[in-house]
Amino acid sequence: MNLIKIQAIARKEFLHLIRDFRSLYLAFVIPLLLILLFGYALSLDVDNIKTVVVDHDRTSLSRDFILKLNASSYFNVIRHLPNTREVTKYLDHGWTTMAIIIPPDWTENIKADRSAPIQVLFDGSDPNFAGMSVGYITRFVNEYNNRLLYDFLNRKEIERIKPPIEGQIRVWFNEDLESRKFIVPGIIAIIIMIVGAMLTSLVIAREHENGTMETLLSLPVGAGDFLTGKAIPYFFIGMTDVLIAVLMGQVLFGVVMKSGFWLLVLASSIYLAVALSLGLMISALTKSQLVANQLALLITYLPSLLLSDFVFPIVNMPKILQMITYIVPARYFIDILNGLYLRGLELNILWPSYLVLIIMFLILAIANFVILKKEGM
Repeated sequence: MNLIKIQAIARKEFLHLIRDFRSLYLAFVIPLLLILLFGYALSLDVDNIKTVVVDHDRTSLSRDFILKLNASSYFNVIRHLPNTREVTKYLDHGWTTMAIIIPPDWTENIKADRSAPIQVLFDGSDPNFAGMSVGYITRFVNEYNNRLLYDFLNRKEIERIKPPIEGQIRVWFNEDLESRKFIVPGIIAIIIMIVGAMLTSLVIAREHENGTMETLLSLPVGAGDFLTGKAIPYFFIGMTDVLIAVLMGQVLFGVVMKSGFWLLVLASSIYLAVALSLGLMISALTKSQLVANQLALLITYLPSLLLSDFVFPIVNMPKILQMITYIVPARYFIDILNGLYLRGLELNILWPSYLVLIIMFLILAIANFVILKKEGM
């Protein structure tokens, strides 16, 4: 490789980026918007479940049940309704997620040691939210039952019965169970794909459409010099976006990396090199900016979002999709990010993911070299 030739190609690409407002917008504004939108809007946590209550019993015990439910951080009692017809109205209009109906004689049945059911209705439009809500209300009812049982035993002056199994739960990673600490690092993988693959998917295609590719082919510039020079500007932009994402994640969302910062720099550099190579390959093969942009969206951005274990767990996917995820670079980068941010792992454990990304980069780089060689460069 010739450093002077690489510098000339890189300088040309830098000048084009500076003059092209759309490229700069895609390179900096969209990643910032993604960080803000994903960080604030996307949350997998379930809390403040909107709840309405119909209390036909209207005793001190039923009021105590409702007060303790509302005191929980998971439930928010927004309305006391007079009858079940109003419950149907609230569920149909989407004004509530959960409804609790306490029947008449509920307290009397409890004191008489008879079964005292309550009815709980859920809006199952979002099965994930509804499923977690069912788990929370089931746990709350069980805890309330235990409290009533202990109070009964105390009144009878009977020694409390201790359960035979007592679980002592400790969360090893992400102790607060906040989805934000998982989502914010994952945005880095999406940002790199946008900057790396989607932007570079236009660079060679643009030369073909502008009619300057023939001029470049006539110059004494090798394929390696050309590819490296074209990739350098986007590499610096991508790494700048990574640093901005790390800082915004820490300042705005309190997401702090547990491992060494330089391990993240190394992983981001390798992953960005993969994204750049993939974008250059799309650009070299399509020779059309419109087709290249659409193909880059399908091949890079969407798989990185959907098939990387970022939002949707791979283990829940059909087998054929699970096999496809092995060729998605974001899957390995997400694994590295989780290890660095949440688990505090080092290179001696994460090295397989690093190695796969390096192999992917070498394969794509060689393929790009061969493609340009066949075109006469």
